[in-house]
Amino acid sequence: MHKDVGRGVGVRLDEIFMRKALREAERAAREGEVPVGAVVVLDGKVLARAHNRPIHLHDPSAHAEVLALRRAARKLGNYRLVGCDLYVTIEPCAMCTGAIVQARVRRVVFGAPDPKAGACGSAMRVLNHRSLNHKVEVTRGVMATDCAAVIQEFFRKKRVGSHPRPAAGDRK
Repeated sequence: MHKDVGRGVGVRLDEIFMRKALREAERAAREGEVPVGAVVVLDGKVLARAHNRPIHLHDPSAHAEVLALRRAARKLGNYRLVGCDLYVTIEPCAMCTGAIVQARVRRVVFGAPDPKAGACGSAMRVLNHRSLNHKVEVTRGVMATDCAAVIQEFFRKKRVGSHPRPAAGDRK
């Protein structure tokens, strides 16, 4: 069950919350983490927000989605996030979609697809797999260009930084 971006009030709200997720992604980039941001929303209000932190926390599970879900669960005092929506700048991976299902999130809204690891249908389908009893509404492509640009720019800078160009006199 998924929706592609359409028009209307819902799309406007999706963009507002995706902008908040993008700000989290930018924080991750400034910290040297892969720039992914996530925001959990309940009844039109931000409940929790997070960005990728596996490097700083020495924790392979410290993806933006997992951290945001943890914070939202603590705030609600319940690991079930029934009625919550998760906004994330890139399509969640298999680990994150597993956490989304366990948390009983109502809806996932993501920006850019992830053809290498996206588990909402791009690389594989974990979210809404036919054997799972909890189904999650999925809206894909919200501000996809902006979301993809943050990640592309991060990796472009990493490539340039790791392979400095030789000085003009050093070329053979």
